[in-house]
Order: sequence, then C-alpha cells, then structure tokens
Amino acid sequence: MSIERTLSIIKPDGVRKKIIDEINKRFEDAGLAIVNAKMMQLSKSDAEGFYAIHKDRSFFNDLVAYMTSGLVMVQILEGENAIQLNRRIMGATNPEEAADGTIRSDFASSIEENVVHGSDGLETAKTEIEYFFG
Repeated sequence: MSIERTLSIIKPDGVRKKIIDEINKRFEDAGLAIVNAKMMQLSKSDAEGFYAIHKDRSFFNDLVAYMTSGLVMVQILEGENAIQLNRRIMGATNPEEAADGTIRSDFASSIEENVVHGSDGLETAKTEIEYFFG
C-alpha cells in the first residue's frame, strides 16, 4: 500500500445541496485525510482549462457551463491508495450504475450533475492538484 494524494471536487450541485460535510465525512470515515481545501467559483477559463481533455467532446460546453454555475469545493485527499479509494467512495459516473451507498448513488441527479470529481490516476492527480493548488 502506498500513501497517495488525489484531487476531489465537490461540484456545484453538491454545494447547492449542502452536502459538503456528509461527503467529507465519508472520505474521512474511509481513512482519507483532507489536507487542503478551498471553496471557489470557477471562471469559464478555469473550467475550460481543467476539462481541456474533453474539449472535442459533445458535452464540453455543457460541462463548462455546469462547473461555472456555482461554487465548488476543491480538495486534496491523502491516504493509502487514495485515488482508487476515492473512486470507490464516489461510485460510477452515471449514478444509475453507481453501487449502493456511494456518493453518486445517494446524491447525484444525473450523469451530468454527479456531485463529485476525483482524479483517475497518479499522473492525473498530480496534474489536477497542481492546477488548483500550484
């Protein structure tokens, strides 16, 4: 087992639903530490830069609009195998496919408004953390 860091974003729908504390409790109960966090409003350029990998996908403009529609909580989570652990806690991107008891199963409204983001690998985590925390 290795100690890793991963980026977590509680998206605008999660902030609007006032479930930040519940989500963070799930992270911490699973053994992840929140080592840095900040609430912020993403600008259009912030969201476009962060999701640049999807710029040629049909959903890109809707994703940018959604991510700039309200405040987000951007966090660094740390723990043993943090990336995979966080992904298990979040559940599948599509809440209809997410396992019972996961964040997305319990709180997400749709595949588009799915409450949370988490890095999908070590290199992605490093890049995403640097994007928001320098």
